[in-house]
Amino acid sequence: MSSLCVHEFISLDGVIDAPTWTFDYGFDDRMGARLAALTDRCRGILLGRTTFEMFEPAWSTRTVQDDPGAPFFNDTTKYVVSGTLTDPTWRNSQVIGSYDAGRIRTLKEEVDGDIYVSGSGTLVRALLADGLVDELHLCVYPLTRGSGPRLFEEGAAARQMSLSVAESYDNGVLYLCYQPQV
Repeated sequence: MSSLCVHEFISLDGVIDAPTWTFDYGFDDRMGARLAALTDRCRGILLGRTTFEMFEPAWSTRTVQDDPGAPFFNDTTKYVVSGTLTDPTWRNSQVIGSYDAGRIRTLKEEVDGDIYVSGSGTLVRALLADGLVDELHLCVYPLTRGSGPRLFEEGAAARQMSLSVAESYDNGVLYLCYQPQV
């Protein structure tokens, strides 16, 4: 069975909106290596519709010369959770319908390798609530946003997680990997 691996760029106060605010910090080579190690073991990408629609124009025309992550995003099968998207144009994309925890469990059984999730705040909050996230990979940026969508909303169920990896980078970003305690 696949592990569902969520990756988020997150502010100190928990905001996970479109991470244009990360640009001022650059992209540390060690952080890139850590994320490449994560994506290397993933054989599927699970995205919500909004993130899919943001990623498609950003990634679909990139090559490995533009960004070493381009082959992963373009060649890996993308599973899109959406009740409205019907005909995705980005290659290797499949719409799996509206959010259904049972369908995600089936997908975890079907994919031969782990499944990567990025952004997709609404989807990730549902996956967390349904106990479907196996690893939570956070790149924590040294700033607060004050407002914006948060990884954990007010009133979300309390849960305990185990820290499996912690690294700090020269740009001030912390990488933290958590696994939910069962």
